[in-house]
Amino acid sequence: MRPTSGEMLAREGDAEGALWKRSQAVEGRITTRDSPLDLKCLATAGKESLAKARTMSAASTRAIQHTDCDKTGRKMSGTGTPEDPWTLQTPPQTSEYEMWLDTVGDRDVIVCKVGKTILHYDRRCLDDLHTMLVAAGDWVELGSADEQKDAKPGTIEAWGRSAENPIGGWYGLKKGLRGRFGMYIPPLMEELGRAEVEHNPRNNRMRAV
Repeated sequence: MRPTSGEMLAREGDAEGALWKRSQAVEGRITTRDSPLDLKCLATAGKESLAKARTMSAASTRAIQHTDCDKTGRKMSGTGTPEDPWTLQTPPQTSEYEMWLDTVGDRDVIVCKVGKTILHYDRRCLDDLHTMLVAAGDWVELGSADEQKDAKPGTIEAWGRSAENPIGGWYGLKKGLRGRFGMYIPPLMEELGRAEVEHNPRNNRMRAV
C-alpha cells in the first residue's frame, strides 16, 4: 500500500511527522466524513510538536514571501506581496479574490481582499493548519461560516476559531469579519503546495501534502 504523506513525513523524522505518528496511537484522531476531527484530542497530542513547528514559522513564511514557486517548483499566481498578490478562487471556484503577506502594527498577517472587503488572518495559521492536517492524517471538511454563525464541529472553520488551536482562538483578526477561515485559507494552502483541496459545489474537504 502506498504510504500517506503523514507516513512519509514520520519516516523522515521531522516534527510534523512525529505529530502524525503520535496521532495514530489515540483512537478517534483520524477524521473522515463520518468521524469529525477531535480538536481537543489533537491539541493534547500535538503540544510538543507544535512548539517545534512554530519555531520554523518565521523562516517558512519569509521563504514564501521571496518566491513565485511553491515547494514543488510549480509557478504560483504571484509572490504574495501587496504589489504582486496571489490570485485565488474559492473552493467551489465560483469567486476570485486576492491574498498577500503584510505586517499590521507588530503582527504578521495574511491580507485577504474580496471585492472591496479586506480581511486579516494571523499568518501563523499557515504552519499551524498544516501541522494539524498532518496530525489528522486524512481529509477534513472545510465548513466555512461567517463570524456571526456557529461553525460545524470538526471542520477547518471550527478549528480556526477554537480555544483548542495553537493560538487559543480566532485566526481571523478583524472584528465582525473573523470568519470564513474555511473558505479563504484552504485555497492559499493549496497555492503554496501545502494542501490538497476539493473543488466540488459544496461540502469540500482538504488534506495535507
